[in-house]
Amino acid sequence: MQTLSKMWIFCVLLLISSVASANLTIEITRGSDQALPIGVVPFAGSEGLPEDVAQIVQDDLERSGFFAPLERSAMFDRPSQASDVEFGTWRSLDVRYLVVGRAQQTGNGYELQFDLVDISGQRPMISETVTASGNDLRGAAHYISDQIFEAITDIRGAFSTRIAYVTAQGLGDNMQFGLYVADADGRRSQQVLTSDQPIMSPAWSPDGRKLAYVSFETGKASIYIQDVNTGQRVQATSFGGINGAPTWSPDGRRIAMSLSKDGQPEIYVLDVANRSLDRITNSNSIDTEPAWSPDGRSLIFTSDRSGGPQIYQTSLGSGETNRLTFTGNYNARARFSPDGEEIFLIHRSSRGFQVAKQNLESGRLVVLSESTRDESPSVAPNGTMVIFATQQGGSGVLSAVSADGRSSFRLPAAQGDVRDPAWSPFLN
Repeated sequence: MQTLSKMWIFCVLLLISSVASANLTIEITRGSDQALPIGVVPFAGSEGLPEDVAQIVQDDLERSGFFAPLERSAMFDRPSQASDVEFGTWRSLDVRYLVVGRAQQTGNGYELQFDLVDISGQRPMISETVTASGNDLRGAAHYISDQIFEAITDIRGAFSTRIAYVTAQGLGDNMQFGLYVADADGRRSQQVLTSDQPIMSPAWSPDGRKLAYVSFETGKASIYIQDVNTGQRVQATSFGGINGAPTWSPDGRRIAMSLSKDGQPEIYVLDVANRSLDRITNSNSIDTEPAWSPDGRSLIFTSDRSGGPQIYQTSLGSGETNRLTFTGNYNARARFSPDGEEIFLIHRSSRGFQVAKQNLESGRLVVLSESTRDESPSVAPNGTMVIFATQQGGSGVLSAVSADGRSSFRLPAAQGDVRDPAWSPFLN
């Protein structure tokens, strides 16, 4: 990457690398020294189940960075319900919280009973029964993880959410691109679209049912809207020049984007229902990568109007525009935290291009990631993690870092490259 020039946005739109494998795998790369010790006991009766529910829950909690699970090999007692828990035993293992459970098959599905126990307080915190269809044990496990996470942290769990990402495989004229959605842990991937032309910039609608994205299948960049479940899609824009960086408004009625149909790339807002278009910015600079504030009243975007890429915010009511970033000479692709108090972005440091966050009140910018070729950050709907694309061994992979920078994990593909991750909203 170089300092933003007049060709910068064009280069961004052509920067494609993706993956071709279905499921992604989790690699914990950094754990937090402040993680809470927790034990997740294998569920009684789970032998022979198609999924190890307790292991999925344990992996979810560890991936969050909030918890440090006890290894199964260290468990010399394996209770299946809260009344069987010997508190002294688990205190001696330095376990603060314990998850126990049992599973049984019921007709065409399964019944999972689980308890969350506070070892320090010697009390049960949750006791719940979850039913799951025969092919949705992973979904039930993610639900259990969500309940445990919220009960302990008072933050809504995001393990039942999904991610979208773009993949590419092959060389030269034999390149194949794919748009996939998967569980937040990279499993149960489903192909939404395949093409021999580039696909990029997927963005979830607020209800989690649709994706807007850029496709070059007609020989030029166009923005499409596609129903994830039915596959039905419509072409939203196909203007001359750049059609890029779509992002949905919080109410799902509008999509902000970057278009160059009137000359320089500028920010526009499309009304999804009637296809009316409003121009938001009007400058002699490149304006791109818009993102909505949580209240839907303003947009942040990347612009080179100060000589290099920086983040600006414009009010949709007054049109007043202010520069937000001043640390360094490259800040791009910003996204709001769910509470609107911070933005997450790509910052060029002395080490390279890294994920960073900036507090909007203080202006303080903090680098979060340890990799150096990062791009396309997307924030979890509970604000605890940021997923992004980076490089590992010459291949594109997805990585994630906690909002405090203390923990991280990687989601490499079995083969090929992966780029342009987008974290879904809460799905219910």
